[in-house]
Amino acid sequence: QVQVLESGGGLVQPGGSLRLSCAASGSFFRIVAMGWYRQAPGKQRELVATFNWGGGINYADSVKGRFAISRDNAKNTVYLQMNSLEPEDTAVYYCNGRIYSDMRSWSDYWGQGTQVTVSS
Repeated sequence: QVQVLESGGGLVQPGGSLRLSCAASGSFFRIVAMGWYRQAPGKQRELVATFNWGGGINYADSVKGRFAISRDNAKNTVYLQMNSLEPEDTAVYYCNGRIYSDMRSWSDYWGQGTQVTVSS
């Protein structure tokens, strides 16, 4: 059973920093990409940042220059370093893993979500 497990999040003041982690676990063939999405109350889920295992990183325009995604290939883990946080970054952050469970097909796996609240 493939899972993606998140950690991190919490309450931080505006201008502060947080780091989220997400690890893929279980038996699988290979990872296509892992990344982060977020959903604020009353809004649709939106992409924050993704790391493509074959190369390439994508960021939402709203977080460019403030957030950085990185990976530890040996640990099948991605990290999201969030700096200069703003109240508008308040949301539930979900980890996504696009993973081949076998050689033939991939699926999207989602974490349970972690709350990030930016408030003074």
